[in-house]
Amino acid sequence: MADEKNPVRFGILGCAEIARKVCRAINLSPNSTLHAISSRSTEKAKQFAVKNGLSDLVKVYGSYEELLDDFSVDAVYIPLPTSLHLKWAVLAAEKKKHVLLEKPTALNVGELDRIIGACESNGVQFMDGSMWYHHPRTAKMKELLSDANLFGEVRMIYSSSSYMPPPDFFENNIRTKADLDPFGALGDAGWYCIGAILWAMNYKLPTTVTALPATTLNSDGVIMSATVTLHWEQEGTVATFHCSFLAHETMDVSVLGSKGSFHVEDLIIPYEESSASFNFTSGASFVDHHLGWNTKEKEVRIHHKLPQEALLVTEFSRLVKGIKDSTIGPEARWGAISRASQVLLDAVKSSVDGGSKTVYI
Repeated sequence: MADEKNPVRFGILGCAEIARKVCRAINLSPNSTLHAISSRSTEKAKQFAVKNGLSDLVKVYGSYEELLDDFSVDAVYIPLPTSLHLKWAVLAAEKKKHVLLEKPTALNVGELDRIIGACESNGVQFMDGSMWYHHPRTAKMKELLSDANLFGEVRMIYSSSSYMPPPDFFENNIRTKADLDPFGALGDAGWYCIGAILWAMNYKLPTTVTALPATTLNSDGVIMSATVTLHWEQEGTVATFHCSFLAHETMDVSVLGSKGSFHVEDLIIPYEESSASFNFTSGASFVDHHLGWNTKEKEVRIHHKLPQEALLVTEFSRLVKGIKDSTIGPEARWGAISRASQVLLDAVKSSVDGGSKTVYI
């Protein structure tokens, strides 16, 4: 529950499953409060409120427009299908609402540029809903990754994000519909792989992007599974990622450097809410006759009080509050991070659509 005076008042556009998690995060965050929810009907919004045990003080609206017209709403979380992001994110910005937008952010980078432009011209904060950036483990991994003496230069990155949903998912879920979320597994799971790889490369885009021929599409032409290779010509770095709706649960990232390496198995959703770990090795080599190693991986564990989704909301709300108080301006780096991911997402989709052609960025 909010314990600060004048917490940031959130409104939520849509009652998607992920909105339940963000509702909880808003309530856990010390500097935010849930003010209103909306759906395409008042009845659906009321059902969402009851199902999630929301306070009677939370306003319920039967249209997104009504929520955006509520002057008490400071910021909105938008978990709508990707095809609807442009319309509602731009309108929210024009209504002076700060925008927390679910990933993937847009149908293409042109649309995202219009969203970010609307936020910039209206002086509101933009951020996408990738939660792992805000976990303290991520900061610790970056600290070690940036230590030239321990890690050296990044040589290779591997990431995977996959899960096997129930059969009805493939018939009914919006992530399998070309008119709603045409990226499919690439936008849903692959967004995390792309973000992790770019994070490791300090958001420098690769020179080339190539989707392997083994890409699986459904009957609507939506990506169900894909494997992609990336190359940074100047650095000599390569990366590979796999995203899928057709494989067992994975959330892996491995980064190999010239002097060290690290591996995390649960990047997107940590195994536990209150602590998370990763394995790090530096200076490893074989002993005489290659009968063993001179060192073992070390587990680095981070403990924290709030789950990562609440940390995302807390950071977003801190920025919103600073903008409201005129002590800071909107932080542009979050839009830049989302844009880099969207550029790479578009390039992968172009490679898939082109029959696994190599795309130059």
